[in-house]
Amino acid sequence: MRALLSNRKRFDDLSEQEVLALAISSEEDDAQIYRGFAQRLVEDFPATAAIFVDMAAEEDAHRQRLLDLHKTRFGDTVPLIRREHVSGFYARKPVWLADHLTLEKIREIAGDMEAEAGRFYTLAASRSTDVDTRKLLGDLAAAELGHETRAAELAEKHLSGDAKEVEDRDQHRKFVLTWVQPGLAGLMDGSVSTLAPIFAAAFATGDTWNTFLVGFAASVGAGISMGFTEAASDDGQLSGRGSPIKRGIAAGVMTTIGGLGHALPYLIHDFWTATVIAILVVFVELWAIAWIQNRYMQTPFFRAALQVVFGGGLVLAAGVLIGQA
Repeated sequence: MRALLSNRKRFDDLSEQEVLALAISSEEDDAQIYRGFAQRLVEDFPATAAIFVDMAAEEDAHRQRLLDLHKTRFGDTVPLIRREHVSGFYARKPVWLADHLTLEKIREIAGDMEAEAGRFYTLAASRSTDVDTRKLLGDLAAAELGHETRAAELAEKHLSGDAKEVEDRDQHRKFVLTWVQPGLAGLMDGSVSTLAPIFAAAFATGDTWNTFLVGFAASVGAGISMGFTEAASDDGQLSGRGSPIKRGIAAGVMTTIGGLGHALPYLIHDFWTATVIAILVVFVELWAIAWIQNRYMQTPFFRAALQVVFGGGLVLAAGVLIGQA
């Protein structure tokens, strides 16, 4: 690690030409990031994509001003120096490469980028002894630090109230379809489908450890089955439900959690203590499912409670009766 850091220059040791070169490469990188955001968003969020196109154009304009100044002071040959070559310099973590970034997260990243660039230009301007260089770096610092004002101007230009409302609604819809809906289906399946085998095993054997093994196996098996079924059922291209892998993970994980919730209490050695806790966990799970249905699926709470809690209670009772038979 020390050897790596020793090969990087300290910012204070950079010449004014190297500072300009670093600024030029940084503006180029940021413009590319903004264009990447725009390309990713253009299909689903065209108004926000247009904002990032404009922001990329601004970064190009900054880069051109820096290039013109470099040509005037140092000639056409720009030294190859980038962020990763400077010790302690802010780095752009490649979070923008992640496919799962939400619209709000992308906007947040863009704001952080502008703020970091503003701090860099402020520091660089304070070290410059050339009047023209100091002026340009100061102007760019003001431009970058004024990102909130500029972002508001761009939003006013591209994002009407209706457009932003539509984009936010679409973002919420994608989140619900990709994560909430399959996760909720998995939680319901795991919570309800494992009730009968777990409580049947509990009351048939009276053995907490064997009951836990039955519940663990049922939960994991149901999770694997539910995850693969969800992923294979729809590729998301026509339905707009998002990545099948994400949906499969959401369904599989939540199915397993739903079953393990009332299987884990049977790690307790005392049978009746474990059973009472498991039953309490079941009712918490069922009411949580009813709340999620009401919160994200707009299902009336009374109807959700009737469907989930009453139905789950019947399955629980069936498991107990079968185990005592």
